[in-house]
Amino acid sequence: MRFTTFAIACRHESGASNMADAYGKLTGRPGITLVTRGPGATNAAIGIHTACQDSTPLLLLVGQVPRKFADREAFQEIDYRRMFGQMAKWVAQIDDARRIPEYVSRAFHTATAGRQGPVVLALPEDMLGEQADAPATPAYQRVTAAPAADRLARLTALLSGAKRPIAILGGSGWTEAACADVRKFAEAWQLPVACAFRFQDLFDNEHPQYAGDVGIGINPKLARRIQEADVALVLGARLGEITTSGYSLFEAPVPRQALVHAHAGAEELGRVYAADVLIQAAMPELAVALAQLRPRDTPSWAKETAAARTEYEAWNRPVPIPGSLQLPQLVHQLRERLPADAIVANGAGNFSSFLHRFHRYRTFKSQLGATSGAMGYGTPAAVAAKSVHPDRVVIAFCGDGDFLMTGQELATAVQNRLNIVLLVVNNGMYGTIRMHQERHYPGRVHGTSLTNPDFAAFARAFGAHGETVEATEQFPAALDRALSAGRPALLELRLDPEAITPSTTLSAIREDALKKRRGA
Repeated sequence: MRFTTFAIACRHESGASNMADAYGKLTGRPGITLVTRGPGATNAAIGIHTACQDSTPLLLLVGQVPRKFADREAFQEIDYRRMFGQMAKWVAQIDDARRIPEYVSRAFHTATAGRQGPVVLALPEDMLGEQADAPATPAYQRVTAAPAADRLARLTALLSGAKRPIAILGGSGWTEAACADVRKFAEAWQLPVACAFRFQDLFDNEHPQYAGDVGIGINPKLARRIQEADVALVLGARLGEITTSGYSLFEAPVPRQALVHAHAGAEELGRVYAADVLIQAAMPELAVALAQLRPRDTPSWAKETAAARTEYEAWNRPVPIPGSLQLPQLVHQLRERLPADAIVANGAGNFSSFLHRFHRYRTFKSQLGATSGAMGYGTPAAVAAKSVHPDRVVIAFCGDGDFLMTGQELATAVQNRLNIVLLVVNNGMYGTIRMHQERHYPGRVHGTSLTNPDFAAFARAFGAHGETVEATEQFPAALDRALSAGRPALLELRLDPEAITPSTTLSAIREDALKKRRGA
């Protein structure tokens, strides 16, 4: 597959680093961000943190003070090794122009090998003006590990003796072929398959063996199914806090389930959980090996797999919420109208739970979201996605507070004729924080109410198409107009503030908290 590659001048460094992360997610190749020193580097740090937690290959090239001024706290000077040390796989400074090829080659190899992640290279101002003779280095090579035969044998033995197995897919480094191979493996063994937080596009959500997503707002029946599984195959996911529901789906350090944990990075294996089988392997190499495994006998858990699918379909059906704009129904309409290969990006906030629960991802690399939970990701990710795949429909699902953190990148979309569609869910508050306020301090609201602009007018001011949607029945026609506008478009979706999640309301959360206090 060939990818479009060109430079995009962004409106904020956080937008630039988020775009580089999205590029890395979509292509499997390092996204590259260039920023100025000091403030530019600190603004870009959010994307580096996202790339770290999401295991995305990324290269940040950042300016530095002249070498002769180093360690004097010169203008905008920062020690990048200390600043990015915990967030990046490698942080270095190029002091000798003759070694640029060496450093760049190492940066690409480091970003893409094992558990993928970001690399930071500092470029002193005076070094950039030097001329030097330096031999060119060849393009980087993908460095991977393949699964050992004895580990595959142990996996097969565990699975052959299972009664209630489940597979969980996640993490980075996947390819379209790897997803197809895992699907063959799952079909041969009739496994229920779930996907980790914001990796729902690793397995066709329409497949009869897809059981749902494992993250924030998990289906309680799926959570119980994972907890009661006798064998859990975790392929590629880190098993962090969100994917494990606060380390409750699997007990630490020794899970109740027989756990097979496969990951590209050796440092992730055994980090939290003492698994029964640990497999260090890149996902393409692991998946092609799994596709060759066949059960000796017909698996006995086919009814459990069908039941898991039935539970997912019931959870996936739209539910009523307060207000004239029914967001679950709207997401259902969205998935019916979008092509299967449409890319849907999202930021962070309670609004995204509606997308995760009610949308269905059909194809590999049709979902873009920060597993780090970083707000402001959706808009720049959509800009990057449209630059990589100009022929595909690209949607960004944003919250009102979430959107205004990087909404200026709408200007980048307009300038580069990248016709994305932004869906801004406006409930006039930082919904997630408000929800926690009501849960822990009922009725004591502070700092979460927002005074917002007219988002449709905001979009039109940039030269984009803008409309306001206040009722569910208005959405299909508005979406059609946005998709056919011939320019970037924004639809403001005005949501009743009571509709805080698909499952409850703000008032219900407050009343429940007050009852608990009175009971105490």
